[in-house]
Amino acid sequence: MSASSSDYPTPTPAEPAVAHPPAPAAAPSAAPRAGRGLALLGLTLAVLALVLGGLLWQKFNLTQQEMARRAQDSATLAGDARRYAEQAEALTQELQARLAVAELRLSEVSLQRSQLEELMLSLSRSRDDNLVQDLESAVRLAQQHAQLTGSAQPLISALQAADQRIARAAQPRLNPVQRAIARDIERIRGAALADIPSLVQQLDELARQIDDWPLLNQVGPGHPVTVPRTKARKPPAPVAAPASAPVEPALEGRSTEAAAEDGAPVGWGERLSGWWAGLWERIVADVSRSSRELVRVSRIDRPEAILLAPDQALFLRENLKLKLLNARLGLLARHMRSTQADLIAVESALGRYFDTSAAPIAQAQSTLARLRKELVESDLPRPEETLAALNAAAGGR
Repeated sequence: MSASSSDYPTPTPAEPAVAHPPAPAAAPSAAPRAGRGLALLGLTLAVLALVLGGLLWQKFNLTQQEMARRAQDSATLAGDARRYAEQAEALTQELQARLAVAELRLSEVSLQRSQLEELMLSLSRSRDDNLVQDLESAVRLAQQHAQLTGSAQPLISALQAADQRIARAAQPRLNPVQRAIARDIERIRGAALADIPSLVQQLDELARQIDDWPLLNQVGPGHPVTVPRTKARKPPAPVAAPASAPVEPALEGRSTEAAAEDGAPVGWGERLSGWWAGLWERIVADVSRSSRELVRVSRIDRPEAILLAPDQALFLRENLKLKLLNARLGLLARHMRSTQADLIAVESALGRYFDTSAAPIAQAQSTLARLRKELVESDLPRPEETLAALNAAAGGR
């Protein structure tokens, strides 16, 4: 090895060259010592590489053997799996054949069962349908009867009888009908119904009283004209009995009592004078009463009532009778709107043409008002839920 340039100083131009002594003798032995270290290092590395290569080769051999073993095991398993698959396929085909036979038998059994069920259901439904039809006919007949009589009792009795027949039949399909019947019975019992026969009787009574109702322009004995907002006229003095033989004993008795009180005897002259005085009193009373009835001064608020002719009064009364008869027919037919209209027309005619201050007219007006109020609340409930449930049961729904 050669020494480095730094071991020998370079002379500068300014300084003179100076001679140095020679290097020591130990310097030449450093190079062989470094070469031996490198050789040992390379040998060590080679040994390590050889050992690692052997180990890797051994591991590679082991891995190769393991892979071969596993490949052999996989081939064995694949063969077994193929054999099992073939067996499973054969078993599957056999099961499919059995399943097809079972399905065929099941379809036959299902067909027979469905036919049997249809036969039993047809027998059961025929009986239930007959029962449902009988119940529906009974309910509708009771409804018509209730409409004719105006009473809900026939309808309630028919619904109760239908409930008992359904309970004896013990058919689950008719349970909704039974519940609907119970609801209809409760609703009909809770409804407020008018007494139609009583209302008809009141209308007949009003029709019979029409001829006795005093008109507003009616005059004559027993029917004085009374107009509203007019002072009532005092009744005329009682008329004495006509002159006849029985009056004389009364006058005679009266004059005799006066004479007896005076203590003087009664003669024919006094009797004649008493009879003459009574005759003049009766004549004066008749003349004064007739003169008062000749002319009347009163206030007219409704001229159409005052100007009503006597022959028109007859037609007016007959028209009112026809109105009440129409109201009666409408009430029996349950046409409440037409009945209300007829009663309103009669009540309006009473207020226009008749004397409303008279007791019969006031009583008739109160009766008509009560009838109209009762007619509003006289709607007969219908068993709608029962009929709907019977229709659903008859349709098999």
